[in-house]
Amino acid sequence: MINEKLINPRSIVVVGGSNDVSKPGGKVLKNLLIGGFKGYLCVVNPKLSEVQGIKAYNNVEDIPDCDLAILAVASKYCLHTVEVLAHQKHVGGFIILSAGFSEENAEGAAIEKEIVKTINEVGGSLIGPNCIGFMNVNYKGVFVAPEPLPRCDFNGIDFISGSGATALFVMETCMSLGLTFNTIASVGNCAQLGVEEMLEYLDDTFVEGHSPKTKLLYMESIKKPAKLLKHARSLISKGCHIAAVKAGSSAAGSRAASSHTGALAGSDTAVEALFRKAGIVRCFGRNDLASVASVFHDKEMKGRNIAIITHAGGPGVMLTDALSNYNVNVPHIDCPELLAQLFPGSSVGNPIDYLVTGTVEQLETIIDYCENKFDFVDGMVVIYGNPKLFDVRPVFDLVNRKIQECKKPIYPVFPSIINSKVETEEFIEKGNVNFPDEVILGNSLGKVLNTHPMSMERPPFTVDVKKIRSVIDSVEDGYIAPQKIQELLDAAGIKRAGEAVVKTADEAAEAAAKLGFPVVMKVVGPVHKSDVGGVTLNVNDEQTARAEFERMIKIKDTYAVLLQNMLSGTELFAGAKFEPKFGHLVLCGLGGIFIEVLKDVQSGLVPLSVPEITGMVNRLKGFKILQGVRGQEGVNIDHFIETVARLSMLVESAPEIVEMDLNPLLGNTKNVTVVDARVKIEHNIRHE
Repeated sequence: MINEKLINPRSIVVVGGSNDVSKPGGKVLKNLLIGGFKGYLCVVNPKLSEVQGIKAYNNVEDIPDCDLAILAVASKYCLHTVEVLAHQKHVGGFIILSAGFSEENAEGAAIEKEIVKTINEVGGSLIGPNCIGFMNVNYKGVFVAPEPLPRCDFNGIDFISGSGATALFVMETCMSLGLTFNTIASVGNCAQLGVEEMLEYLDDTFVEGHSPKTKLLYMESIKKPAKLLKHARSLISKGCHIAAVKAGSSAAGSRAASSHTGALAGSDTAVEALFRKAGIVRCFGRNDLASVASVFHDKEMKGRNIAIITHAGGPGVMLTDALSNYNVNVPHIDCPELLAQLFPGSSVGNPIDYLVTGTVEQLETIIDYCENKFDFVDGMVVIYGNPKLFDVRPVFDLVNRKIQECKKPIYPVFPSIINSKVETEEFIEKGNVNFPDEVILGNSLGKVLNTHPMSMERPPFTVDVKKIRSVIDSVEDGYIAPQKIQELLDAAGIKRAGEAVVKTADEAAEAAAKLGFPVVMKVVGPVHKSDVGGVTLNVNDEQTARAEFERMIKIKDTYAVLLQNMLSGTELFAGAKFEPKFGHLVLCGLGGIFIEVLKDVQSGLVPLSVPEITGMVNRLKGFKILQGVRGQEGVNIDHFIETVARLSMLVESAPEIVEMDLNPLLGNTKNVTVVDARVKIEHNIRHE
């Protein structure tokens, strides 16, 4: 869908180009000119014969054939213009800067649809409408950009943004740190090409040694999660790095849900799970995004041990704190030999503090020790502010040289944005990046080191798909009966407590005796059993079983009573929820207060692999409870992981399951057993 005429046009027409550079049509023309476009350039302007020194035509019908058209005219004129360009002028690339389409009203949406239809008829490519444009190493087709224009080179960043203003702000932030770009695409309304299609193109055209390896994304919606996941994983497997901001992550306006899974899972949970599965570093603002991109810019750090080299104590301490939050190690260093070469009062314990009076020669010695003698060090951070005591340019020159020479990455932190403004700019001009804030660097480095694609290997278990389908096809929409839930759990190989559903007091007494006392009794019908007094524990005889049945059956909405063996162990939770476009989310965690109050839950997108589920379990804040603490019996973690894996396989086989709770599960060192479960079915759910 993305063609060469959009990416590398030999000729461009600006429809609506003018001499007024305060307007989009004038500014985009100016940017094309100062951006050095080498092909043929013309303008359509109804009143002028020349615009900014470029030949202008009064009507679009009069222009010569062109590869690319940039439209900066009112939305009501765009459809006719596109029809002429596509069918008469052989234009194959379109950038529509104009607003007033689907983002505004139904009439605009209808025009937008017709424009896309026309462009598709000729195999064309469309960026926009309602965007700031597109730029790459070939041309600068944007009407909003920092001045000077961003440097575009083949080692720069590929940046795709769903917001034009945000694209501008991210450009400025990245440029201030020393980053350059290869491609910047502001996709606007995504009428034809969105973030996912642009990423697909970058994947399909990737050439090792030629294509940039850093990709940045800004999205306010994810329309095609499967496409995003596929091409992000593919690019990362080719050695690329991807960081993304997904805005609109708050829970405001989320619906009330009837189950724990429904309340805990949501679109942002799905985004988090998608990014984790793909290996995308999630960011939450432009400074965050630019800092992560700067980490990508440096050599890759092979381990998790870092040396902090500084002449100021405070920044080293703050950086150590930030790194520790991500389990990045700042290992202790004991080296009297190095200490002897520094001024009295210095410290090499790590952070290595060589004092504000330290020399450039001492800094070089420290870097050389970290590079050549400290095998346990995988990377270095050099923090150097300017106290205005002496010329600091030799320090900047040294760090620049060592970044090139050392095999281990060196992350420069030059926080003196006023005192070292000139030296920092010179440092950046040599192709380096700067991290002006050590804590932001620590957070970014921690995110990068903790993000990697999840395994997609299928779990080594089997489920009875034929039986699962038989159960699903036999039930109606809504919450299904306990007997059908039992059949589903058995078909999936999920261990459950012995149980019986009864509808008379005699059946209750008989079932309790057969299961073996003590038993627990629960109402069938009400959604929240405990809230209506519908749960009785430790029923120890037939008489109590009869009495409790008679009480429970009178509770509103109750049509039967469920009896189960009384089990003991740690309460656990697992569940699944269908999230439109994304598919099924599976969640797991500890039960009780951990889910009700602390929301200690981890999630993943189906299908889940065993390593992926293992990571989910290990990330739980209450993980040590699963292991057993202070004499308390732990949980068979392998069985818990298997239960979650089988749940993933179950909903994969039965996509009609829109919500499913296994709550609680009871775990001990031997088994993990489902005590209660609810399943909601919706046969006509749309699975995209």
